[in-house]
Amino acid sequence: MKRILLVFLLCVAPFAIAQNFENLWEDYFSYVSVKDISQGDDRIFVGTDNAIFIYDLSTEEITTLSSVQGLAGEPITTIHYSSQTNLLIIGYQDGLIEVVTIGQENEVLKVVDIRDKQNIPPNKKRINHFTEHDGKIYISAQFGVSVYDLERLEFRDSYFIGDFGSQINISQTTILAPYIYAASTEGGIRRAILNNDNIIDFQEWELVTQGNYIAVQTLGTRVLIADNNNTVYRINAGNTLQQVATFSSPIRDFKVNNAVLTISTATSIEAYDQGFILKASIESLPDFNYTLQTGYSFNDIFYLGSSLKGLLKVPYNTNQTTQILPDGPLLNTPFALDATAGQLWVSFGAVNVFFNPFPLDTKGISNLKDGTWTNISHDEITTSLGVSAVNDIVNISIDDQNPETVYFSSFLSGLLKVENQVPIILYDDTNSALENPVFGGNNAGIRLYGSDFDRNGNLWVLQSLTDNALLRLSPNGQFQSFDVSNISGGRDELAYSKLAISREGFVFFSPVQTGLAAFNPTTNQFRAIGADDTGGGLPSTDIRALAFDAQNRLWIGTLRGLRVLFNPGTFFSNTADVSASAIIFADDEGVGQELLFEQTITDIEVDGSNNKWIATASSGVFYLSANGQQTLLRFTSENSPLPSDNVQDIAIDPFTGEVYFATINGLVSYKGTSTAPRDTLEDVFVFPNPVRPQYQGAVTIDGLTARANVKITDLEGNLVFQQTSQGGSITWDTTAFGKYKVASGVYFVLITTEDALETKIKKIMIIR
Repeated sequence: MKRILLVFLLCVAPFAIAQNFENLWEDYFSYVSVKDISQGDDRIFVGTDNAIFIYDLSTEEITTLSSVQGLAGEPITTIHYSSQTNLLIIGYQDGLIEVVTIGQENEVLKVVDIRDKQNIPPNKKRINHFTEHDGKIYISAQFGVSVYDLERLEFRDSYFIGDFGSQINISQTTILAPYIYAASTEGGIRRAILNNDNIIDFQEWELVTQGNYIAVQTLGTRVLIADNNNTVYRINAGNTLQQVATFSSPIRDFKVNNAVLTISTATSIEAYDQGFILKASIESLPDFNYTLQTGYSFNDIFYLGSSLKGLLKVPYNTNQTTQILPDGPLLNTPFALDATAGQLWVSFGAVNVFFNPFPLDTKGISNLKDGTWTNISHDEITTSLGVSAVNDIVNISIDDQNPETVYFSSFLSGLLKVENQVPIILYDDTNSALENPVFGGNNAGIRLYGSDFDRNGNLWVLQSLTDNALLRLSPNGQFQSFDVSNISGGRDELAYSKLAISREGFVFFSPVQTGLAAFNPTTNQFRAIGADDTGGGLPSTDIRALAFDAQNRLWIGTLRGLRVLFNPGTFFSNTADVSASAIIFADDEGVGQELLFEQTITDIEVDGSNNKWIATASSGVFYLSANGQQTLLRFTSENSPLPSDNVQDIAIDPFTGEVYFATINGLVSYKGTSTAPRDTLEDVFVFPNPVRPQYQGAVTIDGLTARANVKITDLEGNLVFQQTSQGGSITWDTTAFGKYKVASGVYFVLITTEDALETKIKKIMIIR
């Protein structure tokens, strides 16, 4: 007799316990897309794209769990709450399973056995469903069935039950003694004696019926199954099938709890008692245009898990709908960000690496202000402006002189202006100098991307597929366009991506097939440099990030690495040999290495200390010192709450130092400490203070003016630290010039402005 045996052993070493990052990070996930629902202990547990929210039925309070609390941040596929063990089990697309102890700490145990198993192909690891029975969880996955012991927190056996022990996709399991039934989308319905000591042998699994089945559940004393043709059958004696229902649209969910079967399609939800007797149903809700992904019934109440409306609570036989939805942005696919003091704007449009905007999206925009989200849907934008579409919003520029005015670049529809969270106007070819060029014989749309404000309040913006690719919008609403075809491919350029303005007012921009270009508005002069082979020093002409730092140096991120233009002020000098330079640092062995060699850089932002935050498409985020010689921090999805290593954009609140990261799986922020300089020393503060023994971080002195001199001494006047601020804050590691930790005691912080006209003294208490 042939046996296929695979035993997973769970290592419960401390590294398996996920870290909680709440002290340093904040999550800003969207909870509108509900993937699965579970219930227990007077709570409803809701799995969304990549986070969880919990609805307390008694208090109606909502709490959330995300990567900040230690979850993976990856796409969630199914969840199950065990009332017997007070554990929430979460399954993921990549095979990861997390076991969360629900309580004050919400401890997260990461179970990586399936995800990391080499003999299971990556495309066969998806966790589809959990069934709890007798202290065990039966895991339905794309490869077969695994068993997890909830008491011992370890894997038992895995069953490969396809023909000849092959791996087949198991969509659900159910148990009706003495059998366990498994539904497969490619291997029919199979069953085995649950307590059979030889159940691991595929030959012990009997084929009940052939076909493609998406669900199997036990209702009373009968097993019900659903196939991919939207038909529900009852398994009768002798394994004969009896059709009991058919649906006009695909069945999205099929689950039993408390002796009630809930069947959900995209638009309907129905609840059945034993005997397959209909209890209640919903075909539509008058106030909600929804699409369902899952559904649940409990205490004669439907809980509808929608794709864009969150969780909808509807008592049986009514249309009284309550939307249950934590505050958050529109979606978990942020693409572009911009921030100013106290607010953040987010857009969700996207283009691919080749600047193709198709398929088009209609996703709206979101604004976080004073801790509250305001979401403006695409329909609200088009209705208020009387236009048909504002697609693929890929860039955001907040007006520094009037932060309530924000401009959004659409890579198909033009330039959207929003004031006080209200869409005001869409600039396009009918009311501005923008063009609707012809590409491939058809109108290509108004493809705008990078934009930036100059010191005079003019907005400069780039348009692709036209010779007049550089445009200036004055504060009074007048457009002027500039022909760039003499230094780029003009209308034949693939795209014009990023734009940044130097201290001198030079407009630097990026035709992606040419390299780095610049325009001097005073002399109407253009100039461009290209890749290494043309003397321009760029590793790639395809520039995806431009940022000027406090020293007026231009940091350039490309598809293949990082470069710096150290003296942009000489860019238009006839005698200047202009070339971008790599940052070279010495590795641990003293060998020179190029910083971020061959990395695809998606954004660069400069904080109040002139340090650089650099986003990449595959390696997370790098936080570099002002000169780039030191990596101060490195965040990835493995060591931080970043839900993905593909980071699309970064924005920094200049007065709080909070750093926002837009990833392909959602938005999170790091509570940074580098802030913009203040005008006076009136608001200087020190934190934490006192510094207690358990604190391991640095002390931050915030509220500084630019280039303020900061000295720290002990009570006897001995100097232990001195630094000149680059921005509005500095940090002290509580050492005496990095040599040793200072002793317990009181320390004086002596602060003087650059012109020595203002001073401030603060005290710090160190407790060792």
